[in-house]
Amino acid sequence: MNGQPGRFGDGRRQRIGLLGGSFNPAHAGHAHVALAALRALRLDQVWLMVSPGNPLKPVQGMAPFAARLASARHVARDARIMASDIEQRLNSRYTYRTLDLLRRRFPRARFVLILGADNLTQLPRWQRWQDILRHTPLAVLPRPGYSRAALRGRAAAVLAHRRRRAAALQASRWTAGAPWCFVPAAERAISATAIRAASAKARGLPHQTDDPVELTK
Repeated sequence: MNGQPGRFGDGRRQRIGLLGGSFNPAHAGHAHVALAALRALRLDQVWLMVSPGNPLKPVQGMAPFAARLASARHVARDARIMASDIEQRLNSRYTYRTLDLLRRRFPRARFVLILGADNLTQLPRWQRWQDILRHTPLAVLPRPGYSRAALRGRAAAVLAHRRRRAAALQASRWTAGAPWCFVPAAERAISATAIRAASAKARGLPHQTDDPVELTK
């Protein structure tokens, strides 16, 4: 079962990576992270979950949801990578709630949350961030300029006892909370902020920079 996930779920038995973000816009770096996670974690799919509205990001400068979803679809060229509007259809803006709803609606699927290293640094800002790893394993991928700080940050320290190799994330049950891993991968120096800045410059418009974090909620 490889189609778009329905709001009310289905019985698919797959290992699915969840790469959430504003995708403002989506770019080759997102596709690179998704492919690296597919290979390292032996996933069946990666869903690019376009956020209807990140609670910790300004509305100013945010493209309409339809445009951001279209950009995610444009970069999802591998059949195993799928741009999804499921967070909008679930009416969820917080990761802990999205994961809870997905587990209920897709009881046979096994989800892995995929983050860039910058997001691991920001994880303590998210609502109920420690609840997330009680049930959902976490895969962290490198991002230029962030990886070293992320692995020395608060979240990595608090969760140090649950850090494992990537193979451990293939299990379906854990005795004391879900594990997390750092996935070695080539880094791609590209960001949505830089793309928007270049676009604004080309049009002779001022550009407001924002937090580089892709998903902080």
